[in-house]
Amino acid sequence: MPYVTVGKENSGDINLYYEDHGLGQPVVLIHGYPLSGASWERQVEALLAAGYRVITYDRRGFGKSSHPATGYNYDTFAEDLLRLVTQLQLHNFALVGFSMGGGEVARYLGAYGSKGVSKVVFISSVPPFLLKTSDNPEGVDGSVFEGIKKAVRKDRYAFFTEFFRNFYNADVLLGKRVSEQVMQASWNIAVGSSAAASFACVDTWHEDFRQDLTHVDVPTLVIQGDADRILPINASGLRTARLIKDAQLRVVHDGPHCITWTHADEVNAALVSFLGEGSGKVATARTKAVA
Repeated sequence: MPYVTVGKENSGDINLYYEDHGLGQPVVLIHGYPLSGASWERQVEALLAAGYRVITYDRRGFGKSSHPATGYNYDTFAEDLLRLVTQLQLHNFALVGFSMGGGEVARYLGAYGSKGVSKVVFISSVPPFLLKTSDNPEGVDGSVFEGIKKAVRKDRYAFFTEFFRNFYNADVLLGKRVSEQVMQASWNIAVGSSAAASFACVDTWHEDFRQDLTHVDVPTLVIQGDADRILPINASGLRTARLIKDAQLRVVHDGPHCITWTHADEVNAALVSFLGEGSGKVATARTKAVA
């Protein structure tokens, strides 16, 4: 299995597991919490069929990557991404971040610039700034994040069960766009994460990415469902699209947080069209473009 070494913890290396498939222009897919690169299976298939080289990796603390006790902050996550990009000698590559992965995209560009980056995509992502403050009244009250941390610390396994119900809007979409087995598979991946990562990553969700977004100077696509219960679209995707010059926005009607699974056809069509290949038909009966 391929790994990139991104640091050391005491006597051991910190390694990130990655998969690298296909030929053509590289597309790096960055997963959300509390999953792994395996969560991109529906996008990997579509992008490979469209002629792209597709790279997924597991964030430190998740999936098959190392589970260190520290390093759970976006400066470190962006540096980890840089090490992967450097080891694979990527050029003219696209960055696609889902949920928490959108933070890596924003911080990477904020810290290292867009050299070598062709396009970026934010899917149901955490930027620009989720925490409610005096200069960010659209944000979420800090007590919400503290409650999540308390639940994770008390019983992260029970927390994940409830989390995925809202991740997929199971009360509405179960048996229609998502199965019990998919939710169970997500839970199985989640419980394989480290306890330290499960808890520490919650604080990263309200990182302020507003300054990072000013460095996004490549074509950008923002995709999010208007029924997202994990990251309300008014506090995340709509604002991100407004803050990035000339960003394209696609709102998936009735889409939950994990539109990459429940509305994979719409998401894949948007991705392939935006990246420059495929049919180019993004707007469908369930997907609408917003200026």
